[in-house]
Amino acid sequence: MGDGDRVRAWRPSVAGVVEVLHAEWRDHAYPAHTHGTWTLLLVDDGLIAYDLDRHAHAAVPLSGVTLLPPHVAHDGRPTSSRGFRKRVVYLEADVLDESLVGAAVDAPLILDDALRRASSRLDRALTLGDDPAAETHLALVVDRLAWHLTGRPDVTTMQAPAAVARRARELLDGDPATILGIAAVAQTLGVSTAHLVRSFTSSYGIPPHRYLLGRRLDLARRRLLAGEAPVDVAAATGFHDQSHLTRHFKHLLAVTPGQYRGAAPRNGIKNVQDALVRAR
Repeated sequence: MGDGDRVRAWRPSVAGVVEVLHAEWRDHAYPAHTHGTWTLLLVDDGLIAYDLDRHAHAAVPLSGVTLLPPHVAHDGRPTSSRGFRKRVVYLEADVLDESLVGAAVDAPLILDDALRRASSRLDRALTLGDDPAAETHLALVVDRLAWHLTGRPDVTTMQAPAAVARRARELLDGDPATILGIAAVAQTLGVSTAHLVRSFTSSYGIPPHRYLLGRRLDLARRRLLAGEAPVDVAAATGFHDQSHLTRHFKHLLAVTPGQYRGAAPRNGIKNVQDALVRAR
């Protein structure tokens, strides 16, 4: 790589996402090639000129997203000496119907600020390793992409949002530790994940993955105050491991699970308050 070039890539553990790539290239031009995935491209700086299926296009900075379909040849090159900086999320070929490839070839640039914000949130969740958030944002992004590529169809026949939200909350409250994810809840309710996310958020002011996280943290707090070890609490309340519990616990309460457990009252409630103040 040349001076100033930077590349970071990884494979997340989120169904539907194959790879994430962050790249900053000053003078690199890549040759024509294909992917077996949908390529969701966000340009943060510079301008990328490219040919897609032998037609000239440009991926513009800070304006919408570019979506390149699977198995269609494309290349890429900077248009100035300052190069470009981009973020790319490669999506499994089956997250969008194969019939939408033609629409993506015809119009790969989608000028939709809401879609760009949702795609940025997806990229951030994948960067942070926040799988539940990434699952939620992926559903919204894919749904919005399909809406554009299918000509913005009317969706008034979907199940009533309030009823979907209420039934989802009942499921999340019923057994938060063993819920496999928001997509699993949506499947149980017979709706799309995107419809569930929108319905729940509009009804309760919080997306369902955050609501589920809150219920799990409630369970964790009760178990910690009962004297259970953080490693056991993490396993029993739906977190991947102790570090996953700790990250979210500190974000909520500014203390680790171990510190919170040590704040349990032994000589009165004042000990809890004092211990939490010292832990901060």
